[in-house]
Amino acid sequence: MPHLTRTVRIGSSHGLHARPAKLFAQAAKDSGIPVTIAKDAGKPINAASILGIIALGLEYGDYVTLTADGANAETTIDRLSELLTTDHDAE
Repeated sequence: MPHLTRTVRIGSSHGLHARPAKLFAQAAKDSGIPVTIAKDAGKPINAASILGIIALGLEYGDYVTLTADGANAETTIDRLSELLTTDHDAE
């Protein structure tokens, strides 16, 4: 099982509030593989947990580390990274 880790920067100008957090958590859940997210060097949490994501208090410019384990790890990390780096508040 491939194990992949990537660090990305939050791109939403208002941080990862409810709407982008929901999109991210749903995509993590839909991947069907274990995915975690950690802010800076903090403790990793389940990326499919919207409450956990919101509790991280992610702001624009914060760095997070994603980790995925499974056959779709690279595709999953690519998709989740795209969601995190996109400015969802520019729409």
